[in-house]
Amino acid sequence: MKKQISHLIMLLFVVIMLAVGCGKTESAQTEKEGKDLQSEQENAGEKMEDMDIITPTSEIVSLEDGFSVVKYSGDYKLTEFLERGGASSDSEVMGFLTEHLFSGVSGLGYSGDVFGCSTLSVKSPEGNYLFGRNFDWNECEAWIVSSEPEEGYASLSTVNMDFINAGAGMDLEQFPDQMKTIAALYAPLDGMNEKGLCVSVNMIQDSATIEQDTDKPDITTTTAVRLLLDQAADVEEALNLLKQCDLHASMGMMVHLALADAGGRSVVVEYIGNEMVVTDTPVVTNFYLAPGEKNGIGTKQSHARYEILTERLEKNETMAMQDVRDALDSVSKDNFGEYESTEWSIVFNQDSGVVQYYHRENYGKVYSFQVPTKG
Repeated sequence: MKKQISHLIMLLFVVIMLAVGCGKTESAQTEKEGKDLQSEQENAGEKMEDMDIITPTSEIVSLEDGFSVVKYSGDYKLTEFLERGGASSDSEVMGFLTEHLFSGVSGLGYSGDVFGCSTLSVKSPEGNYLFGRNFDWNECEAWIVSSEPEEGYASLSTVNMDFINAGAGMDLEQFPDQMKTIAALYAPLDGMNEKGLCVSVNMIQDSATIEQDTDKPDITTTTAVRLLLDQAADVEEALNLLKQCDLHASMGMMVHLALADAGGRSVVVEYIGNEMVVTDTPVVTNFYLAPGEKNGIGTKQSHARYEILTERLEKNETMAMQDVRDALDSVSKDNFGEYESTEWSIVFNQDSGVVQYYHRENYGKVYSFQVPTKG
């Protein structure tokens, strides 16, 4: 009888272990496997930086439905792209990739639609700076891309893969993973590099667009983000790089760029009449902040989100990472009863390089990363 009970216990143990193991097949590598990344850990007194850090690999790994991570190390020819004059349209970007990285075979392209965003910059109780970001859109396939280029700074960025599409009669899944990863490298919407510079693209609902036309190298919105993450250590360097290029709005959408660095400077870069205007601000949503005739143009809801975040900053001189998360939650799409969702929220620690992701407004589930460094 004891032997039978022993066998039953062992069988139960095996079943439990198999059940626990299910779902790990699609998990990225972690430094402390087997723990669930839940916000309840904070309530137990665990610091955000002490939570499991996901280590991306060259394999595209699904964290959950619509949310994946991948790493790319090597030369993706950004320097050559700029030396050849860059690109004044998304199709020209893909043309460069097809010729120089895809061996003449492509069928991929970039396209997209309007989206909403909110960002804020704030000091932590320890004296470091944090940057928060919401990306509001329809349900999409989001990728976190860890980049370690041969030339330039390492970074972590986010891409809406629905903005990358295949040609007629083709499916994106038919393309090699490396090709999709390189296409994603040229299409980031936000990110932070190893120096603590954060960049975010925020849309403005305006009939105007950005089409600078001088003899400078051409960049699109997303290749501008790639350029800044790869080559700028702080806001000042980022602004100097932008001044050296002609910007062309990706997908024809009017946007502005939120920039923040580890030294605490936070600005928005806007293009009014194709002239670059810089405004210092800790909060950016989806309307013009530059003084003048364009000031305030944007969606009504973006003004509400701006006011909510500004009020939080006025009441809190400092915020911990979980406080920034809560601030992002307060302006996520579920607060406004719309069909879109906040597809991802990010809290960047610009000093430690720790990055916390939340997917589709599930603020009880955190995915933690460390921005790579090149030594």
